Amino acid sequence: MSVGQSSDDDAAWFDTAPCGLMRTTETGVFSSVNATFCAWVGRPREELVGQMRLQDLLTAGGRIFHHTHWHPLLQMQGSISEVKLDFVHRDGSTIPMVLNAVRRQRSGVVVSDLAAYVARDRDKYERELVLSRKRLEASVAEAERLQVESKDRALLAEQMIGIVSHDLRNPLSAISMGTALLGAGELSPSQKPTVARINRAAERANRLIADLLDFTQARVGTGLSVTKSAIDLHRSVADAVDELAHIYPSHAIRHERSGEGACCADVNRLAQLVGNLVSNAVAHGAPARPVTVSSVVTEHAFEVAVHNEGVPIPPEAQPTIFEAMTRGANAPTAARSVGLGLFIVKEIAKAHGGRVEVSSGPEQGTTFRAFFPRLGQ
Repeated sequence: MSVGQSSDDDAAWFDTAPCGLMRTTETGVFSSVNATFCAWVGRPREELVGQMRLQDLLTAGGRIFHHTHWHPLLQMQGSISEVKLDFVHRDGSTIPMVLNAVRRQRSGVVVSDLAAYVARDRDKYERELVLSRKRLEASVAEAERLQVESKDRALLAEQMIGIVSHDLRNPLSAISMGTALLGAGELSPSQKPTVARINRAAERANRLIADLLDFTQARVGTGLSVTKSAIDLHRSVADAVDELAHIYPSHAIRHERSGEGACCADVNRLAQLVGNLVSNAVAHGAPARPVTVSSVVTEHAFEVAVHNEGVPIPPEAQPTIFEAMTRGANAPTAARSVGLGLFIVKEIAKAHGGRVEVSSGPEQGTTFRAFFPRLGQ
């Protein structure tokens, strides 16, 4: 192969290379371009060589970048790799290109040799990536806004429960005092049952208010407060059972005990725990079957349990049975409540450093157990 043929082949390769090849002067004027680049920008060679600068073909943003970054970096580093710039076609459309450039001297003259690659797929990918990121950021921001809004609404609702519950105590106290005064006087046989019903209704309302206030304290505050002292567990539970027997005269409530009774706990909170568990057993258990309350003391712990027979708790409901407002809706209409009793039981056990659990089945019935450290540690 002759030298002339080699030169022709080199020229053909340069002109038809699958990338844009250019040489510019130090000021950016084209001194050589291949046919590939000319086709990409829609301009003939004679319109570019010696007539236009590289930066003249860039968008406004590209020209600013060329002035502030491209030219200074090329002078300092001597080369630039994989810089994406948008070129303007003759028809006004833009062509994204990735450029590599090398600055060198040829015959004492500074020139820049450049290779360009059309990056439409890459540009499309980058734009989609930016849009996806913006959508994701918008979704995260919306989720955070909804979360904050939900927390604010929940907090407001819980605070309102506390406020309303507190304000209801005054009129209920007046009702209780009124029924007590009526009961101390002379009542006809027809009046006595009515006064007794009013008194029981006021007591139920007071217990409900107490649960609502405890719920607010547990959810909005730092948890239920307890005042521990040395107590006899069996006697404390027996007193609570005796009081509950008067509240539920149509139900048999038994008390079983095991072990020595000395332990450390808040006696009032334990009575509340027993009351809530017995109320739950009465509401959901078999009416004709007894409710059994057990108090068990071992060397390092003590336990309070309440057992009832009747329809078992479904297995799928048991993991959430101690959450607020979960079981009351399934109770008979007459026994429905706001569903805070078992939640309060869990919080009382938690405040003592203990825990609660439930077991329920068609054969063994339903048993709620609360476990506590014996010395209150």
